[in-house]
Amino acid sequence: MQTLSSLSPQVIIHLAAALSAAALGPFALWARLTSKQRPKLHRAFGYAWVTMMLITAITAIFIKSHFPFWLHFSWIHLLIPVTLLGLFGAFWFLAKGDIKGHRKSMLGLYFGACLGAGVFTLLPGRFLGQFIWG
Repeated sequence: MQTLSSLSPQVIIHLAAALSAAALGPFALWARLTSKQRPKLHRAFGYAWVTMMLITAITAIFIKSHFPFWLHFSWIHLLIPVTLLGLFGAFWFLAKGDIKGHRKSMLGLYFGACLGAGVFTLLPGRFLGQFIWG
């Protein structure tokens, strides 16, 4: 069984950032999707979430897969450019005043790159799945 001390520093940082992003996301969404708008909370939680997603994506570059398809990358590593481009796109939409585009990009990133990748990563039989589930 894996222990926390057996994980590499990049995996620990990646896992902490990904779990933080998964926890912060609902607060950022809640601050804008309720009937009472809370733009300051939305912005604060949103920037924190973006920071955690950037850390998650960047640390993923340094995590070697046990089942690589190219160099040391596996298929889930394709989410690195998707995440980085999605974050860039979300802020690009925001700068252009396209709130619907920003919302769509951020929701897609949260549910796809954050929660979807998390579910896939924690499946039994995968490295982190084995660590969590035994």
